[in-house]
Amino acid sequence: MTILRHDVSAPSVEQLDELDLYRPHFDEELVARATALVPLIREHAAESSANQAVSPVVMKALEDAELLNLFVPRRFGGHEATMRTSMEVLAEIARGDGSTAWAASLLNVCTWFATTFSVEAQNDVFGSNPHAKVAGIFTPGSSMTRVEGGYLVSGRWPYSSGSFAADWAALGIAMDVADGEDPRALALFSRDQFTIEPTWFVTGMKGSGSDTIVLENQFVPDHRVQRFVDMREAHYLTPFADTERNANMAFIPVAALVLISPQLGLARHALELTVQKLPEKPVAYTRYTQAKNSPAHQFGVAAAATKFRLAELLAGEAADIIDLNAVLRQLPDQATRARIRNDTGIVAELVKDGIDALVTANGAGSFAEANVFSRIWRDAEIAGRHAYVSPEVGKEVYGRVLLGADDALTMDI
Repeated sequence: MTILRHDVSAPSVEQLDELDLYRPHFDEELVARATALVPLIREHAAESSANQAVSPVVMKALEDAELLNLFVPRRFGGHEATMRTSMEVLAEIARGDGSTAWAASLLNVCTWFATTFSVEAQNDVFGSNPHAKVAGIFTPGSSMTRVEGGYLVSGRWPYSSGSFAADWAALGIAMDVADGEDPRALALFSRDQFTIEPTWFVTGMKGSGSDTIVLENQFVPDHRVQRFVDMREAHYLTPFADTERNANMAFIPVAALVLISPQLGLARHALELTVQKLPEKPVAYTRYTQAKNSPAHQFGVAAAATKFRLAELLAGEAADIIDLNAVLRQLPDQATRARIRNDTGIVAELVKDGIDALVTANGAGSFAEANVFSRIWRDAEIAGRHAYVSPEVGKEVYGRVLLGADDALTMDI
């Protein structure tokens, strides 16, 4: 892995020795498990979309392959995988199906959130069930009341991807704080405390089960609450920062970057299908009997492949920066975090544009409901519009930091 001077300060000899403890950063065996499941995931992709939740057969396969506890510490039986490894695992799942990867991505990252809470909260979640899965939403719910020892919470949290498989939920609440302080926090609720209302009726990522979590007057103790501002600065409640790399990962960069892992897999699948099916296809209303000989198709495919490669490079660099800083137990500086937020949106933009080019190259038949390309296109369009992925937001924050804008940042990084 290349250490970039503008990302972090040069590590000391002692820190370089420590880095050796974490090599290799890329776990090929974990990625191979995901690759092996691609045929099964594809087989059930249409079923997942139709049922608006990942097929139980696929979920069991992911659980059996232990691909839903990627970031969980080894003390709870998890892999404590790096960001780079996790991104590759999730991208390979998306090469099978975007919805499946989206649900897996959110379950993995929200489960990681739970591992940053207090020891007591971690034991609540993982003590009796080391394979517990957590869904989550940052936005505070509609009603919070301070009571002795915690909060009574009611509200609705839409777009909670993977909630159909969750044992717990990490949900945004507003704490009682002094005027001028950020009241936002995440609180952990067990599955028996919430219901799920089906609300995810969309054109893409249909199988992600991004429905609405509903709470009615549920108690959350103080030890299951963590302030958002502390999480943003990687000042987590977990006491294991000295021994667990992932207890030092940058909160917002990880939360954003994990969302483009499915995009990378969708791009890989789109290019794979194109290379398999397009070359021998005749080009309507032209003299080209095979698309492989058509300059227009050659240019389009080359442009798409180049965009995908750029997306992979940007995403890989961001993951490596997150991993390196986590090993060094430091938060990336503001400019680096702003760049990761920017590059997250650029990756989504590159993938969407590349898939558009391949859809054009493959022809109008790509939009047939029975054509896998249609689902890939719809999934990429939906995924690329998540608030944490929006290219415009990323460009704004990066530009503000680069130019030293006078007013405060308008979003978290």
